[in-house]
Amino acid sequence: MTDLLAGLEPPADLLPDTAPLADRLRPRTLAEVVGQDHVTGPAGAIGRMVAAGRLSSIILWGPPGTGKTTIARLLADAVDLRFVAISAVFSGVADLKKAFAEAKVAARAGQRTLLFVDEIHRFNRAQQDGFLPYVEDGTVTLVGATTENPSFELNAALLSRAQVLILHRLDRAALDLLLDRAEALMERPLPLDDAARDALVASADGDGRFLLNQVETLYSVDLPAPLDPAGLSAFLQRRVAVYDKDREGHYNLISALHKSIRGSDPQAALYYLARMLTAGEEPLFLLRRLIRAAVEDVGLADPNALVQCIAAKDTYDFLGSPEGELAIAQACLYLATAPKSNAVYAAQKAAWKSARETGSLMPPDNILNAPTKLMKDVGYGKGYEYDHDSADGFSGANYWPDDLGPQTFYTPTDRGFEKRLAERLAWWDDRRRNR
Repeated sequence: MTDLLAGLEPPADLLPDTAPLADRLRPRTLAEVVGQDHVTGPAGAIGRMVAAGRLSSIILWGPPGTGKTTIARLLADAVDLRFVAISAVFSGVADLKKAFAEAKVAARAGQRTLLFVDEIHRFNRAQQDGFLPYVEDGTVTLVGATTENPSFELNAALLSRAQVLILHRLDRAALDLLLDRAEALMERPLPLDDAARDALVASADGDGRFLLNQVETLYSVDLPAPLDPAGLSAFLQRRVAVYDKDREGHYNLISALHKSIRGSDPQAALYYLARMLTAGEEPLFLLRRLIRAAVEDVGLADPNALVQCIAAKDTYDFLGSPEGELAIAQACLYLATAPKSNAVYAAQKAAWKSARETGSLMPPDNILNAPTKLMKDVGYGKGYEYDHDSADGFSGANYWPDDLGPQTFYTPTDRGFEKRLAERLAWWDDRRRNR
């Protein structure tokens, strides 16, 4: 009898040194799995199943690199089941029929089968229905793995016969533990200083496999000295040139135009605009730059600046040159004479930086979307307060991930329209503090 999984890995300590680092560090027991104690620990669903020696069908739902395949393999070992793995990406009906037929033969010989289906959501509805009789009669214990929401991607009938277990993105402690294990296996520290090590962990975004692949790349070369964050960034990725040096004058003039607008010098701004237009610059290129200046340097100090620029673009599209160029000049002068604020620009950079560093943190349960019973049962949307039903249309509820907490990215200036925004934000902040 031949299992479908021809390439079942040998124990990690028997793998050759040329095997990928992630394979050599693959856990050999459930206790070695990192970051998923809520399901693999003694009080978790998997921990309780293993302690009882009885395994029900389950769906492992979680982001990439969180241990779904590893947990499935270790489950089979822990409860002494024959392990067979297929991938929904590469398998079809014939593969499923073969797996079920072999499982029946094994069952008659007293050996039960754990059938692991990777990317199970990629099977269509009819293929998913094909699992049902074999799961119901115990021919196989199904362990499916998916990165997609089971509520939307799996049949209700299949979901009713399997327990959905949610795996979390690996936290900082779990990723640090993986780095420690890698260093112990390689018998030397990573060629990184402390700040670069932190940056490496942050770049993994909770994906243990990605982290170990990056570690393997670092170990593949002999570095003369530990890398700092900048050196790590340069080592792990390649950068391309941003500008065409043959057009230096072009970029000098557009820089002068933009900075004259930012510096509230309408005369200089109009001069550089004229320089570029009379030299044959594409008007739509200049309009794109004016729109950028509207959101970067004027922002919410005068929201009409963006409206003026979009109107200038529409006017130029309608009139063409030379008549439409008057609208471009008007937009340029409006920007140069408007109150200035880069608060939106600064807020965007700060928010983007935070998003990159914090990765895939889940929003708090109260504001999670919960269109299905499964999602409601696991706490999605619990405690949500509908602001329009609150006094003054403001509930003051928490909207931040539990592991992050409230942040301040946008701080309006006291110029133009932003002065009114600052007053409004202050009022809301006061209401939150006194909630």
